[in-house]
Amino acid sequence: MEHFDVLIVGAGLSGIGAAYRLQTQAPDRSYAILEARDAIGGTWDLFRYPGIRSDSDMFTLGFPFHSWAGKAIADGTDIREYVNETASTYGIDKHIRFGQKVLRASWSSETALWTVETDDSSYTCSFIYTCSGYYDYDQGYVVDFPGQAEFQGQVIHPQHWPEDLDYAGKRVVIVGSGATAVTLVPAMADTAAHVTMLQRTPSYIASRPAVDAFADRVHGLLPDKLAHHVIRTKNIVTSTLTYSAFRKFPAHAAWLLNRMAAKQLPDSIPADPHFIPTYKPWDQRLCLVPDSDLFRALRKGTASVVTDEIERFTPTGLLLKSGAELEADLVVTATGLKMVALGKIELTVDGRSVPVNETFVYRGLMLSGVPNLAWCVGYTNNSWTLRSDLSSQFVTRLLNHLRATGTDICRPEIDPAEYDAPRVPVVDLSSGYIRRAANVLPRQGAGGPWRLRQNYPRDLVTFRFGAIEDGVLKFTRREPVAAGRRTAHSGG
Repeated sequence: MEHFDVLIVGAGLSGIGAAYRLQTQAPDRSYAILEARDAIGGTWDLFRYPGIRSDSDMFTLGFPFHSWAGKAIADGTDIREYVNETASTYGIDKHIRFGQKVLRASWSSETALWTVETDDSSYTCSFIYTCSGYYDYDQGYVVDFPGQAEFQGQVIHPQHWPEDLDYAGKRVVIVGSGATAVTLVPAMADTAAHVTMLQRTPSYIASRPAVDAFADRVHGLLPDKLAHHVIRTKNIVTSTLTYSAFRKFPAHAAWLLNRMAAKQLPDSIPADPHFIPTYKPWDQRLCLVPDSDLFRALRKGTASVVTDEIERFTPTGLLLKSGAELEADLVVTATGLKMVALGKIELTVDGRSVPVNETFVYRGLMLSGVPNLAWCVGYTNNSWTLRSDLSSQFVTRLLNHLRATGTDICRPEIDPAEYDAPRVPVVDLSSGYIRRAANVLPRQGAGGPWRLRQNYPRDLVTFRFGAIEDGVLKFTRREPVAAGRRTAHSGG
């Protein structure tokens, strides 16, 4: 059984970033990355549907330590190559163990070690850092529509896109209105006979250039590293101020977004009901379309939008609740993702099972009552990597503090009074896939370190410079226990 100081779970953007921070800021710690798949890239290796791209600018979604010089809104292939290049450049790829899906992790206070079991191996480590996000890689969210077995065409979910799928000349219906749907529509419209986006309710959609003209100018004037820093800082400030303004003045933000969408629609498609959401901006994620590609497809007539609900499938398409029928050869169910906590790893602490959904998140990255474990979660209102990188820097500070103080165990402990707070999932959005996961994900508390803030400037100060010993995170030395006696599992 191999031992490492730290085991990182997942070799996507978060895992590669975590390994870099570990190598550079806690270089005396041995580590390995356990990756369930056979390739680097995480989400960007898993999803292969047409048009897949970032919905955040790559100067902030990319790593702060490895410059990005491509388009601001990048294709999935380019992002996957960038993650691979980063891993190779810093020697991180040599630490990855592929085909290692983590199934269980068991903590022993007597040894201050985790025993980690994969489907074919076992490891021990002093600290686990899970960087596999919160999406279920095995399956997306699938709706069992009535009559689906009668449909004579093909039904697919974007998470499992067939490599050999030929949709040329076919009538395609994409069910959904989120980021995946608005990406698929323009990507498929030039090849398919026609693409219809069928949505129950609309989403806020914002358009921006795929190429950042400011970034191109700065790259022409400054060295790469300095240019990357300037562009990244500008984008962080812009996105942070925009989000704050939208949340403070939701009516004005809704008016602006709705007006921008309406101006780009053809006369045949009214903004209401197709592009006027009923919720406030950023109650759910905004959908980003580069270079207005969705609106261009609608204006060309190669795509259309229908706001209605599915009554049932028919042999030739879909019967809607309004009584209308949509004929289709291919139906793409972009109905959302399925969320899981910690990649579905079964946790036990001193022989007791840990119900993850009953734990509380400390600073959005540790679980109440669970020692020496961190969970990397990014922002929902900004680029994921901004927060994942701060989390990794905090983890390295934590590891260095353990060594400096001669302690072995760090565990956040929550006041039992927090359990009376209303249940708030760790991802605080009103999107359907979030609501469905309310009883799966860890909880947020009433305030303080038990709330996951969507605020990069505040997190920057806290994670980099805030006190490690804050009275909530408890540090202890390993204390072997007598045979037959176990340390009680507090919290969680």
